[in-house]
Amino acid sequence: MEQYRSKIDAMQNALVGVENTAPSSDFDLNKDQPSFDTAKLRNAAVLIPIIPGPSGLEVIFTKRSTTMRNHPGQISFPGGKQDNTDRSFIHTALREAEEEIGLAQKDVKIIGALPKHTTVTSFLVHPYVGLVPKDFRPEILTDEVDEIFSAPLNHLVQPSNYLVEGRIWQGQKRHYFTVPYGPYYIWGATARMLRMLADILEQHNAH
Repeated sequence: MEQYRSKIDAMQNALVGVENTAPSSDFDLNKDQPSFDTAKLRNAAVLIPIIPGPSGLEVIFTKRSTTMRNHPGQISFPGGKQDNTDRSFIHTALREAEEEIGLAQKDVKIIGALPKHTTVTSFLVHPYVGLVPKDFRPEILTDEVDEIFSAPLNHLVQPSNYLVEGRIWQGQKRHYFTVPYGPYYIWGATARMLRMLADILEQHNAH
């Protein structure tokens, strides 16, 4: 991890204080469409796991099972809805990551959090950025996950790699961010949170 220390420190500094700024939303690119009832939002948390890879820092993703009720088959971060027994939102993210990909909670170093994100499926997602030991080998531990893969952080924090695309949803054209990588189509809430990270880092580096 030491060879990436300057990049990690810069990211940690950029994330200071942003957790409680205005949340992002699945409706950010669709201001003319009805939004959701914020009173009915359910809390959830995800971990954005960053791990040293062969060519630099990488982000670990999961591909959700096509049988899932919410966001089936989509690329996502390890995470899920908050349980009543969770001590905090960080605990939710770490617990879910351990249950889904075998990442021990004690092995994650949280370096910051992104602004919250609201989804079209009525979740208020709390995203946390965490460092993972380079020798960690993820494994699928739940039928909620079909695949685990990683993508270079450098690719994901370049705003120019993001596209805005659209599809019909509930009878209306809805637009969303995508950040394709190889055979993987990263879009929707996951891409929106990553775009938020890219924007935060770009703004921080500009000062």
